[in-house]
Amino acid sequence: MTDVRARLAHVDARLAYEIDVTAAAQAVESGAAVLVDTRRRQSWEHGHIAGALHLPTTEIDAKIDDLPRDRTLIVYGWGPGCNGSTATARVLLGAGLDVRELLGGYEYWVRNGFPVEADGVVTRHAPDPLVTAEP
Repeated sequence: MTDVRARLAHVDARLAYEIDVTAAAQAVESGAAVLVDTRRRQSWEHGHIAGALHLPTTEIDAKIDDLPRDRTLIVYGWGPGCNGSTATARVLLGAGLDVRELLGGYEYWVRNGFPVEADGVVTRHAPDPLVTAEP
């Protein structure tokens, strides 16, 4: 027989820790959170979430003291198949920072039509009807 309580606890923990792109955009807009891109420099330069901080996994130790401690840090990587943000989140949580992980990463931010930046230019892609909540 399955342990329903353990499964519920797991789901509750995920809901408390992970955040979807819509809720993340609202948290950033309200000033409660800041987005943190954990990808390498080449990926960042290809495009990143507008307004995000860049904290590649290889630079955590050098930059951890520069991170804001008065807001939630929402870490992200490329997408659902990337766990770089999970590794970064573990280090930041261990250092006492308030961290959540962005579900879907950069890929789902773009697919939902939220602002991205490349070469100093902020743009928005048309939302993908398969992932947006448009009626």
